[in-house]
Amino acid sequence: MIGFLLSRLLVIPALVSALVACASDVPETNAGRLVDDNGRSVDLSRPVTRIVSLAPSVTEILFDLGVGDRVVGRTRWCDAPPEALEVTSVGDGLEPNVEVILGQQPDLVVFYSAVSNEPAIAQIESLGISTLSVRTDRLADLERATRLLGRFTGTTERADSLIAELEVDLAQLEESRPRDSIPHVLILAWDNPPIVIGEASFLHEIVELAGARNVFEDVDRPSLRVSIEAIVERDPDLVLVTADSALTNRVDRAEWRAVPAIRDQRFFMVVGNEYSRPSFRAPSAIRRLRSALEEWR
Repeated sequence: MIGFLLSRLLVIPALVSALVACASDVPETNAGRLVDDNGRSVDLSRPVTRIVSLAPSVTEILFDLGVGDRVVGRTRWCDAPPEALEVTSVGDGLEPNVEVILGQQPDLVVFYSAVSNEPAIAQIESLGISTLSVRTDRLADLERATRLLGRFTGTTERADSLIAELEVDLAQLEESRPRDSIPHVLILAWDNPPIVIGEASFLHEIVELAGARNVFEDVDRPSLRVSIEAIVERDPDLVLVTADSALTNRVDRAEWRAVPAIRDQRFFMVVGNEYSRPSFRAPSAIRRLRSALEEWR
């Protein structure tokens, strides 16, 4: 979980069509009920006024929907928008502390969809409190998550507006994506052991839309541990790191000098939590990264 831990994503030309295909992908089982990303039927009839959000993307979406005043609990990773920091932290989002969550007296707890959260979900539901599991791994997931949360909070019109604006922005970015002098980029999440970002990470998508090519684009995983020899074989032009990793200060060991891009200090750094999770700030993050790549060109 590199950066809720650098989340996950998809490759580009299919993105806009994927967003459109998801337009009706909020399956309704019967009146007043929906199916969440764990395949669980969820009751919509209960009022939702006190929400605990256990995923940074979800917290940000709730504020984008204009219901940040209903968020009464967040994880320690939920640091956007700035107003979210005023909300009480309940700790981690995976295998969370149920007692701390219950202390916020929620009527809805939104989980990141993960097997490790199932025991907490079962415990909370046994007390009559609604839960919702949401997967926000890729930019295309933003649509479904936003529509689900919009239905729960009575903000469907605002959800539609956010989604429409994102579709337009991403379509424009795809159309204007540089096609020449494409740098091959290593997205380095950690240095010891080496952990890199694969195709299934949203950060991969941002890099691709910015006009670069992920050297591990053929790996259908959000992140993976690799050998330095594998990185040498891919021979990246540039190495992308995030500000919170500060890897440029720790990759001066002798074995790393076998990677020409690292030996020659061909790093570029992205700064901002918009690079750590899928959000409606993605178009801005892509434009900033594209500008940085233009300087390299």
